[in-house]
Amino acid sequence: MKLIPFLDFKGQAHEAMAFYAQALGGKVTAEMQYRDMPPSDGSPGCNEMPPETLDHVAHSQLEVGTAVLMAADGPGEEGGGSTTINVDVDTPEEAERVFAALAEGGVVHMPMAETFWAHRWGMLQDRYGKPWMVNCMKTP
Repeated sequence: MKLIPFLDFKGQAHEAMAFYAQALGGKVTAEMQYRDMPPSDGSPGCNEMPPETLDHVAHSQLEVGTAVLMAADGPGEEGGGSTTINVDVDTPEEAERVFAALAEGGVVHMPMAETFWAHRWGMLQDRYGKPWMVNCMKTP
């Protein structure tokens, strides 16, 4: 299991991740804009974006040694500015277990489901008000 900080920005994810890469001596190893996402098939995380946000970052990954930092531009004006903990696990069963445990007493924002990037992915706010994502990634 890996715990990965996930930073949410308001249209500044590309610039911020380039800055962090330079400051930390790392490298941005992945970046995708919303316009590059597959068409919406109703899966969580595949919602249609307003035209003015299509060039915003849907996913960015920075690696420094074995450390990983992820980021994206939150949708709309109300999105952005928060930090989420992303839990990356190896199996769909472990993803379901961790998600259910963290969601107990909390609020599920995106139920666990298969997406184009993950066997399982979901978002929640735990009983203490902290945001989490649980991922069981597909092999690229």
